[in-house]
Amino acid sequence: MQEQFHALLKIWFHFVETWGYLGVFLLMALESSIVPVPSEVVMPPAAYWAAQGRMSFWGVVLAGTAGSWFGSIVSYAVSRLVGEPFVRRYGKLVLIPEAKVAAMEGWVREYGVSGIFFARLLPVMRHLISIPAGILKMPVLAFSAATTAGAFLWCAALSWFGMRVIGDAPQLLDSPAELARVLKDRMHLVVAAVVLLAAAYAAMTGLRKRASK
Repeated sequence: MQEQFHALLKIWFHFVETWGYLGVFLLMALESSIVPVPSEVVMPPAAYWAAQGRMSFWGVVLAGTAGSWFGSIVSYAVSRLVGEPFVRRYGKLVLIPEAKVAAMEGWVREYGVSGIFFARLLPVMRHLISIPAGILKMPVLAFSAATTAGAFLWCAALSWFGMRVIGDAPQLLDSPAELARVLKDRMHLVVAAVVLLAAAYAAMTGLRKRASK
C-alpha cells in the first residue's frame, strides 16, 4: 500500500512539473469550481519544484491564487445568471443537494464578505462558496477581494508546507518508508493550522453575535 501511494505521488509530482505554472492555474481553477480537485495535491508538489529551482515559490502561489479566483468567479457568474431555483433543482446532478445550497446561503447571509474569506480556508466549502455568493448577488468586487485574499493565504500555506516537508529533501521521493515517516513527523504543522483556523472561525462567530445584540 505504501509503495502504491508513493508511486502515485511521484506521478503527480512529475505531472505538476511538466505543466508548470499553467498546470497550477488550471488545476486550482478546477478546485475552485464544482470539480473536486484537492488543492492539497496541487500546491505542495508545485512548491517542491520551486524548492528545487524549477519554479518560483511566489510564482507558484500567485498562479494558484489566480486559478482559484478564476474558477470561483466562473462559478459565481453562472450561479448569479441561472439563479437559485435552477441551482436548487439541478444542483444534485453535480453533487450539490438542495440542503447544502441552503446551508451555504445561510453562511453567506450571516457572515457576508468575511464568510467568503474564511470559506476559502475550509474543506468542501472552499470550492462551493461561490455558488451562494452568486445566487445572493454579492457585489463582484467584494467577492473577488475576499476570494483572492483567502485563496492567497491558503495557497501560500500549502506551498510553505510543501517546501517544509520535502522541498529540502528531494531524496524522499525515492524512499516510500522515509517519506511516510517525514509526513507523519511533520503532521503537527497541519494540526496547528487547523487549530488556528478553528480559533479564527470561533472569534468571527463571537464578534458577529456581539454585533447583533
